[in-house]
Amino acid sequence: MTGPSTDDHGSHDHGADDDRADGHGAGTRSTDEAAAPTRAVPPVPLPPAHAAPSYTPGQEGAQAPLDHSRYAPPGAASTAAAGAAQQPQASADDRAREADRAAVSSEAPAGSEGPGAPAASGAGLEGQPSVPAPAPATDPLGPPSYAPGATPSAHWFDQARADQAGHEKSAEASAVSGWPATDEPHGRRRGLGAAAVTGLLVGALLLGAVGGIVGERVWDSVSGPSSQPLPTVSADPSITRPDGSIADIAATVAPSVVSLYVSGPDGQSTGSGFVIREDGYILTNNHVIAGAVGNGEIRVTFVDGSESTATLIGRTADYDLAVVRVDREDLVPLVLGDSEAVAVGDPVIAIGAPLGLDGTVTTGIISALNRPVSAGDVTDQAFINALQTDAAINPGNSGGPLVDASGQVIGINSAIAQPPGTLTSAGNIGLGFAIGSNQARRTAQEIIDTGSASYPIIGVLLDSSYDGEGVQVVQDAQGGQEPVTPGGPAEAAGLAPGDVILSVDGRPVTQSDELIVAIRAKAPGDTVVLKVRSGDDERDVSIVLDKATSGEG
Repeated sequence: MTGPSTDDHGSHDHGADDDRADGHGAGTRSTDEAAAPTRAVPPVPLPPAHAAPSYTPGQEGAQAPLDHSRYAPPGAASTAAAGAAQQPQASADDRAREADRAAVSSEAPAGSEGPGAPAASGAGLEGQPSVPAPAPATDPLGPPSYAPGATPSAHWFDQARADQAGHEKSAEASAVSGWPATDEPHGRRRGLGAAAVTGLLVGALLLGAVGGIVGERVWDSVSGPSSQPLPTVSADPSITRPDGSIADIAATVAPSVVSLYVSGPDGQSTGSGFVIREDGYILTNNHVIAGAVGNGEIRVTFVDGSESTATLIGRTADYDLAVVRVDREDLVPLVLGDSEAVAVGDPVIAIGAPLGLDGTVTTGIISALNRPVSAGDVTDQAFINALQTDAAINPGNSGGPLVDASGQVIGINSAIAQPPGTLTSAGNIGLGFAIGSNQARRTAQEIIDTGSASYPIIGVLLDSSYDGEGVQVVQDAQGGQEPVTPGGPAEAAGLAPGDVILSVDGRPVTQSDELIVAIRAKAPGDTVVLKVRSGDDERDVSIVLDKATSGEG
């Protein structure tokens, strides 16, 4: 079938337009038939892939025809037309016109029909006469009738109209009742009564009480009763420390270490010491007991807490050593080892009473050997050829033992380094000094035997202001004393005023303290070799050391 061409615009029958506007494409209505009320059809959602409907206006004020076939899916109109051919009241020409109109409406794009669009042809099929269409239903809103055999898709409009009618009825009911169409009027809300509130409160109290009891019992089952004691561990007496461990050495040495409490005219002081003989002899530093010289008192406290009053046997400020004795015969002495066999890096243990804390043990290593250290004031100055250690040494450690890994004493803790400009002791800074055990043994034995100590000399005065290589002998007498002692060892070896001593037994010296310490590390009567420079001449000379006696306590 071919649609109308543009030439059809001038040949259309105007009556056909009137028929479409008044009767949905049907024949002329009889005058004695009552006109059915008309109602505008609201927009209905279109099925998928269907073009929007368009109306061809009729006479002024006429309502758009209710052509249901325009809302049918593609192909539904032709199916309906085929079914309508079986109805005896419609002619073949009318059926063709309805099918043609449905086909043109479904194929035209949305909005293509309008006032200037061509009207539907009065004859949709060639050679078929025009027959008036069936009269419309009395209810314009009622669903259209379809011929038997139409597909289910042709009836989609029925469901849409039924839904629309349902919405309108809901709207009318809402207007009458005053309630929204989708809501139902609710009953009046009433608050809880006093009895209900009381019941809720009583229930809450009961639940709280039950929860507290249950929680307490659960906690007791988890944590145990509050009276249960904390777990304890009993010491196992069978556990021992390995031989040579720090704990083993400390346990062996500590009973022989003592604390000294000194009182005198100038005040009180404390220090440490250790037993060197079982019959009550104790070795300590001279500066520890110096305050008791004269009419002072020295009290010794042992590791078991017992105390004894000590008697001063002798002392030497030149070596900063002293020996005291207590009236006991059951003491355990410590062994004095060989300080000459010590090497840098050897482990050491310091034991004493720093700041009055008895039995304190610290550990470290030997960090240097033959360190020249001077201690004391100008009138009571000591020169020590010291062992240097980083074991913590603080005020109160003085006089205590520095022991090696075998528990033997290799030094007597005597001094700590002070930062420059410090007037009082700042405590341990990792630089502690101890008198070698070899020197301590010789001096202690001499004090026990004679009550005094001696030290070696070479018989020269040294120039402390000299800053060249080596150590220089002063050129002029000082305070009535000659630069080279007449008849002394230096004069016998040929030393003269102004000579420079470069080394002692091959050990270079650059300061006066170094030369003094190197000589005092020897014993009177020992022979030393000095390298001496006189002018431009250098030579080695052998000197037999003489003896000088330290002041007695």
